[in-house]
Order: sequence, then structure tokens, then C-alpha cells
Amino acid sequence: MGYLLLGTAIAAEVGATTAMKYSEGFSRLVPTLLTVVGYVVSFFLLAQTLKTISVGTAYAIWSGIGTAAIATIGLLFFGEGLTAAKIAGMALIIIGVVVLNLGGAH
Repeated sequence: MGYLLLGTAIAAEVGATTAMKYSEGFSRLVPTLLTVVGYVVSFFLLAQTLKTISVGTAYAIWSGIGTAAIATIGLLFFGEGLTAAKIAGMALIIIGVVVLNLGGAH
């Protein structure tokens, strides 16, 4: 159940960050409200996740997958460039999450 909550927290965070892009500096009401609601939901679910998953593991997964997802969304939907440095950074994030999970960060 903890990983289901964590996945939903990640989805809410990614949705909130994407909405923030559309908020144009919080000058558009609907995307601004979606940003605020998305982050509140994300943090609430992340807090619930911490009841069953260690903080190091949960946060590494939440931030790592969220970062990789946002970078991918930026590439696919916002025309952001893909460089060797971005690829290396995303790979390092993913490797870090895997190592934390394999290392028993409980």
C-alpha cells in the first residue's frame, strides 16, 4: 500500500509542477490552483507513505522519479532540449534510487 500511495504522490507532484509551468508565474488562476492542490495532495500522500516506507527510500523515489518525469515532460511537451548532461543527470538519479533501494535504506 505504501508504494501505491507513493506513486500517487509522485503523480500529484508531477501534475502540480506541470500546472506551474502553465500558471505563467502564478498569474493564471486555474493552473495556479492546480499547482497548490497538487502539491498539498502530494505532500499529504508522501507523509502517509512514511508510515510504511523509510524516509530516505521514499524521498529518493519521490524526488528521483518526479525529476525524471518532469525532465521528460519538458522534452516532449515544452520543447526543452536533450543534452548529454541531462541524460547523464537522469541516469545518475535513477541509479541513486536503485542503489538506495538495494542498499536497504529502511
